[in-house]
This record gives sequence, C-alpha cells and structure tokens, in this order.
Amino acid sequence: MTGLAAGTGATTAEPAGNTPATTPATTPADTAAKPAADTPPPDRCPRCGGGFHCGVQGPAPCPCSTLSLAPALQATLRQRYRGCLCLACLQALAAGAEP
Repeated sequence: MTGLAAGTGATTAEPAGNTPATTPATTPADTAAKPAADTPPPDRCPRCGGGFHCGVQGPAPCPCSTLSLAPALQATLRQRYRGCLCLACLQALAAGAEP
C-alpha cells in the first residue's frame, strides 16, 4: 500500500502490519541559510568583541594597512591579543587609546 508521508508530499511504502513509514520533518534550523563554503566566517575583535572581516588574505589591501602604529604598541598588542583587531579599535589605538 502506498500513502503520503505526513506534511511532506513524499510517497512512502507502507509495510504490511506496521505503521506507515514517514520522512523526518525538517525544522527551521535545518533549512536556515548557511554560509557558502568559500565565504570566510566573520572575525571577532579580541579587544572589543565586535565582528569584522579581516582582509589580510583578501585580494585588496586590508584597511588596517592604512594605519601606522608605533613598534612598541605593536609589540604590546601582539602580547595581549591573539589575531587581528577591528579597524575601529586600531584607529582608536593609533589615536592614543589604551590597549
């Protein structure tokens, strides 16, 4: 005997003496948009926690390359933080903000 799986519109075979076979329902989480494999995940600034995109691996120069930070400040940042900082934090640091 053949029937429709509840809510799916899919035809399923019904084994004799058993309950009808159904296709598992999908949840909104199953169908949520997922980033493409070639889209890098957004970075998280270790100083402020804000999201940003680090362009160091991108085809164009990263916006942070337009800033000039003193060598001592660069050394402090390397010791204190792992990874890149967002442009807003780098601009604040370049203007004299505390790391």
